[in-house]
Amino acid sequence: MSQWLDAVQWNHDGLVPAIAQDVETGDVLMMAWMNREALGLTRETGQAVYWSRSRRKLWFKGEQSGHTQQVTEIRIDCDADVVLLRIQQKGGISCHTGRRRCFFRVLEKDEWLIDEEIIKNPEEIYQ
Repeated sequence: MSQWLDAVQWNHDGLVPAIAQDVETGDVLMMAWMNREALGLTRETGQAVYWSRSRRKLWFKGEQSGHTQQVTEIRIDCDADVVLLRIQQKGGISCHTGRRRCFFRVLEKDEWLIDEEIIKNPEEIYQ
């Protein structure tokens, strides 16, 4: 039963990077970490579950904000050391900054410029 989990190449902390990609647009929305339990729960529930390194606990995406991620497909890369979650982002916000995606800064010349506006003030999301 856990043979598919055994195929994942976990790092020395028992984690694997997980990329959330919008299934409709192909946009990369965010990157987070997963442990074995988080990946198992993600498959079981169809909702993205990550491992919060700062809080040292499972992080059910959207548990506070309501911005859950419905997982439509789970993939691993050729080395089996990165997980790709193809997801439907509920509420249109995946980033804790209130933006649609976490990758909202682009390098132009020698400067990081913000190319995406805040959809909702984080203070309103995380009360």
